[in-house]
Amino acid sequence: MTTKQTSPSFHNVRFPGESANYREARNRLLEAEIALRRQIESVAALRRQLPLGGLLAQDYEFEEGATDLTDTKTVQRVRLSDLFSRQNGSLAVYSFMYGPQMAAACPSCTSILDSLDGTAPHARQRMDLVVVAKSPLMRIRTFARERGWRHLRLLSSATNSYNHDYHGETETGAQIPALNVFTRRSGNIYHAYSTELLYAPFDPGQDGRHVDMIWPLWNLFDFTPDGRGIDWHPKLSYPRG
Repeated sequence: MTTKQTSPSFHNVRFPGESANYREARNRLLEAEIALRRQIESVAALRRQLPLGGLLAQDYEFEEGATDLTDTKTVQRVRLSDLFSRQNGSLAVYSFMYGPQMAAACPSCTSILDSLDGTAPHARQRMDLVVVAKSPLMRIRTFARERGWRHLRLLSSATNSYNHDYHGETETGAQIPALNVFTRRSGNIYHAYSTELLYAPFDPGQDGRHVDMIWPLWNLFDFTPDGRGIDWHPKLSYPRG
C-alpha cells in the first residue's frame, strides 16, 4: 500500500476560496521559494567575501550640474574619489545607455533609473550611488527633468574613458548597461564588483539578466501568472488608457 506524498504545511494562513489542490501546489512553490531565498543569501555572502579587485584605473573626472535640474548653466568637475561620502565606504556606479550618438535614451535603463530615483535617498544612508552617461551633461539633465527624476546623482563621462575602461562602452562606442561597485579602504579605491552575467552563457529565451536584482519591473512581473512575457520590453512612454 502506497501513501500519497503531500507537500509540507509551512503555516496555517489560508485565503478565501482556495482549494486543497491550490494549497498543495502553493506549498510546493513555497518550498522552492524558501530554497531560493537561501540561495540569494548565499550568493550575497559570496559577493561580500570577494577579495578586493584592482585599484581604480585612474581618478576619473566627470562633469556634474547643480542639484536643481532647471539650472542649465552650472557645470562643475568632480573626481571619482570625491563621490565617496564615507572614509571606508562603497560607491555604486550605474552606466546609463545614453551616448551622444543615440537618438534617445535606452528605455530599459530608463525603467531601472525611474525606480532607482525613488530608492536613492534610502540607499544613501549606507552607500553612495551615481549614474554615469556618455552624453553631454545638459542633455542628460534635460532628459532627467523630463522623467521627473529628483534624487539621482547624474554625471557625464563625455570627457573621460570611464565607460570604456569599466565595460559600459564597446570599442566602437556602443553603450552597455553595467553596474560597477567600488570601495575605499585605507585611502585606496578598489573595484569591488561588476554585473558580469551579461558576458556569461545564459539559457535559450533569456537575456543576460545581469541587473535584474536592482530592476523591480521584472521581479513584479514574475509574481503574476503571465510572467515577463516573451516579446514585451519597456518603452519611454505608453498610450494613455
